[in-house]
Amino acid sequence: MNRTQLEHIIRAASRISGDDEIVVIGSQSIHAQDMSLPPIAYISEEADVYPRHYPERADDIDIAIGELSSFHENFGYYAHGVSPKTAVLPAGWEQLLVRLSTPNTGGAVGLCLDPHDLILSKYAAGREKDLEFNRALAHYRCVAEDKALRLAETLPVDAELKDIILRRIKADFADPPSRTTPDASQP
Repeated sequence: MNRTQLEHIIRAASRISGDDEIVVIGSQSIHAQDMSLPPIAYISEEADVYPRHYPERADDIDIAIGELSSFHENFGYYAHGVSPKTAVLPAGWEQLLVRLSTPNTGGAVGLCLDPHDLILSKYAAGREKDLEFNRALAHYRCVAEDKALRLAETLPVDAELKDIILRRIKADFADPPSRTTPDASQP
Protein backbone atom coordinates (compact mmCIF):
# COMPACT_ATOMS: atom_id res chain seq x y z
CA MET A 1 0.00 0.00 0.00
CA ASN A 2 1.16 3.53 -0.69
CA ARG A 3 0.13 6.94 0.62
CA THR A 4 -2.57 7.52 -2.02
CA GLN A 5 -4.14 4.15 -1.21
CA LEU A 6 -4.06 4.93 2.52
CA GLU A 7 -5.76 8.26 1.81
CA HIS A 8 -8.47 6.36 -0.07
CA ILE A 9 -9.01 4.07 2.92
CA ILE A 10 -9.23 7.05 5.28
CA ARG A 11 -11.83 8.68 3.02
CA ALA A 12 -13.89 5.49 2.72
CA ALA A 13 -13.65 4.65 6.44
CA SER A 14 -14.80 8.15 7.30
CA ARG A 15 -17.86 7.87 5.08
CA ILE A 16 -18.74 4.44 6.42
CA SER A 17 -18.34 5.38 10.09
CA GLY A 18 -19.63 8.95 9.98
CA ASP A 19 -16.45 10.07 11.74
CA ASP A 20 -14.14 12.63 10.17
CA GLU A 21 -11.13 11.38 12.17
CA ILE A 22 -9.77 7.92 11.43
CA VAL A 23 -6.97 6.56 13.59
CA VAL A 24 -4.40 4.47 11.70
CA ILE A 25 -2.41 2.27 14.08
CA GLY A 26 -0.72 -0.34 11.92
CA SER A 27 2.34 -0.29 9.69
CA GLN A 28 0.59 1.75 7.04
CA SER A 29 0.52 4.75 9.38
CA ILE A 30 4.14 5.27 8.25
CA HIS A 31 2.78 6.74 5.00
CA ALA A 32 1.80 9.94 6.82
CA GLN A 33 5.50 10.78 6.98
CA ASP A 34 7.19 12.97 4.42
CA MET A 35 10.31 10.83 4.08
CA SER A 36 11.75 8.13 1.90
CA LEU A 37 10.64 4.73 3.11
CA PRO A 38 12.15 1.28 2.77
CA PRO A 39 10.49 -1.10 0.30
CA ILE A 40 8.92 -3.12 3.13
CA ALA A 41 6.60 -0.15 3.85
CA TYR A 42 4.77 -0.86 0.59
CA ILE A 43 4.17 -4.60 0.99
CA SER A 44 1.02 -4.78 3.12
CA GLU A 45 -2.43 -4.64 1.54
CA GLU A 46 -4.06 -3.82 4.89
CA ALA A 47 -4.47 -0.67 6.97
CA ASP A 48 -5.52 -1.07 10.63
CA VAL A 49 -8.01 1.71 11.40
CA TYR A 50 -10.77 2.80 13.73
CA PRO A 51 -13.04 5.85 13.92
CA ARG A 52 -11.71 8.12 16.67
CA HIS A 53 -15.11 9.23 17.99
CA TYR A 54 -17.05 6.04 17.20
CA PRO A 55 -14.60 3.17 17.71
CA GLU A 56 -17.52 0.77 17.98
CA ARG A 57 -18.09 1.34 14.24
CA ALA A 58 -14.81 -0.35 13.33
CA ASP A 59 -16.78 -3.50 12.51
CA ASP A 60 -18.78 -1.52 9.92
CA ILE A 61 -15.49 -0.60 8.25
CA ASP A 62 -14.32 -4.21 8.35
CA ILE A 63 -17.53 -5.40 6.70
CA ALA A 64 -17.67 -2.71 4.01
CA ILE A 65 -14.01 -2.35 2.97
CA GLY A 66 -12.29 -5.21 4.78
CA GLU A 67 -10.54 -8.32 3.61
CA LEU A 68 -12.37 -10.19 0.84
CA SER A 69 -14.87 -7.32 0.40
CA SER A 70 -15.70 -6.00 -3.06
CA PHE A 71 -13.52 -2.99 -2.13
CA HIS A 72 -10.57 -5.34 -1.60
CA GLU A 73 -11.30 -7.20 -4.83
CA ASN A 74 -11.59 -3.96 -6.82
CA PHE A 75 -8.59 -2.10 -5.42
CA GLY A 76 -6.21 -4.79 -4.12
CA TYR A 77 -5.98 -3.28 -0.62
CA TYR A 78 -8.35 -3.05 2.34
CA ALA A 79 -9.03 -1.74 5.82
CA HIS A 80 -9.03 -3.82 8.95
CA GLY A 81 -11.35 -2.29 11.52
CA VAL A 82 -9.64 -2.61 14.90
CA SER A 83 -10.14 -1.51 18.48
CA PRO A 84 -8.29 1.35 20.20
CA LYS A 85 -6.85 -1.37 22.46
CA THR A 86 -5.44 -3.44 19.59
CA ALA A 87 -1.92 -2.03 19.85
CA VAL A 88 0.32 -1.69 22.90
CA LEU A 89 1.53 1.90 22.77
CA PRO A 90 3.77 4.12 24.91
CA ALA A 91 2.38 6.77 27.24
CA GLY A 92 1.37 9.96 25.46
CA TRP A 93 1.03 8.39 22.00
CA GLU A 94 -2.18 10.27 21.23
CA GLN A 95 -0.38 13.63 21.55
CA LEU A 96 2.11 12.55 18.88
CA LEU A 97 -0.37 11.46 16.19
CA VAL A 98 0.55 12.68 12.72
CA ARG A 99 -2.30 14.25 10.76
CA LEU A 100 -2.83 13.09 7.20
CA SER A 101 -5.31 15.32 5.41
CA THR A 102 -5.16 15.89 1.66
CA PRO A 103 -7.74 16.44 -1.08
CA ASN A 104 -7.70 12.65 -1.49
CA THR A 105 -8.97 12.11 2.10
CA GLY A 106 -12.15 13.97 1.18
CA GLY A 107 -12.27 16.21 4.24
CA ALA A 108 -11.44 13.39 6.64
CA VAL A 109 -8.25 13.30 8.67
CA GLY A 110 -6.10 10.25 9.19
CA LEU A 111 -4.50 10.28 12.62
CA CYS A 112 -1.42 8.16 12.12
CA LEU A 113 1.02 6.85 14.69
CA ASP A 114 4.31 8.66 15.10
CA PRO A 115 6.93 6.30 13.63
CA HIS A 116 8.50 5.73 17.07
CA ASP A 117 5.15 4.74 18.59
CA LEU A 118 4.57 2.51 15.58
CA ILE A 119 7.81 0.58 15.97
CA LEU A 120 7.27 0.21 19.71
CA SER A 121 3.83 -1.31 19.13
CA LYS A 122 5.45 -3.73 16.71
CA TYR A 123 8.24 -4.62 19.16
CA ALA A 124 5.56 -5.30 21.77
CA ALA A 125 3.65 -7.56 19.35
CA GLY A 126 6.89 -9.38 18.56
CA ARG A 127 5.74 -11.14 15.38
CA GLU A 128 8.51 -11.83 12.88
CA LYS A 129 6.89 -9.62 10.21
CA ASP A 130 6.77 -6.76 12.74
CA LEU A 131 10.39 -7.21 13.75
CA GLU A 132 11.46 -7.28 10.09
CA PHE A 133 9.53 -4.03 9.50
CA ASN A 134 11.27 -2.43 12.49
CA ARG A 135 14.70 -3.55 11.35
CA ALA A 136 14.10 -1.86 8.00
CA LEU A 137 12.93 1.40 9.57
CA ALA A 138 15.95 1.41 11.88
CA HIS A 139 18.33 0.51 9.02
CA TYR A 140 17.04 3.39 6.89
CA ARG A 141 17.00 5.71 9.92
CA CYS A 142 13.29 6.50 9.64
CA VAL A 143 13.31 6.58 13.46
CA ALA A 144 15.86 7.66 16.07
CA GLU A 145 17.35 5.14 18.46
CA ASP A 146 17.46 7.50 21.46
CA LYS A 147 13.80 8.47 21.10
CA ALA A 148 12.74 4.83 20.66
CA LEU A 149 14.66 3.82 23.80
CA ARG A 150 13.20 6.69 25.80
CA LEU A 151 9.61 5.97 24.74
CA ALA A 152 10.06 2.23 25.29
CA GLU A 153 10.44 2.94 28.99
CA THR A 154 6.81 4.14 29.03
CA LEU A 155 5.31 1.03 27.42
CA PRO A 156 2.67 -0.67 29.57
CA VAL A 157 4.40 -4.06 29.51
CA ASP A 158 6.10 -6.20 32.14
CA ALA A 159 9.80 -5.80 32.89
CA GLU A 160 10.80 -8.94 30.98
CA LEU A 161 9.15 -7.81 27.73
CA LYS A 162 10.47 -4.27 28.19
CA ASP A 163 14.00 -5.66 28.47
CA ILE A 164 13.51 -7.70 25.28
CA ILE A 165 12.22 -4.60 23.45
CA LEU A 166 15.16 -2.47 24.61
CA ARG A 167 17.63 -5.13 23.45
CA ARG A 168 15.90 -5.40 20.06
CA ILE A 169 16.05 -1.63 19.55
CA LYS A 170 19.77 -1.57 20.31
CA ALA A 171 20.43 -4.53 18.01
CA ASP A 172 18.43 -3.03 15.15
CA PHE A 173 20.39 0.22 15.34
CA ALA A 174 23.76 -1.54 15.62
CA ASP A 175 23.85 -2.01 11.85
CA PRO A 176 25.35 0.92 9.96
CA PRO A 177 22.85 3.17 8.17
CA SER A 178 21.92 2.27 4.64
CA ARG A 179 24.12 3.77 1.96
CA THR A 180 21.21 3.88 -0.45
CA THR A 181 18.03 5.84 -0.11
CA PRO A 182 14.83 3.93 -0.83
CA ASP A 183 12.61 5.30 -3.53
CA ALA A 184 9.73 7.23 -1.98
CA SER A 185 7.70 6.74 -5.13
CA GLN A 186 7.31 3.02 -4.56
CA PRO A 187 3.90 1.75 -5.69
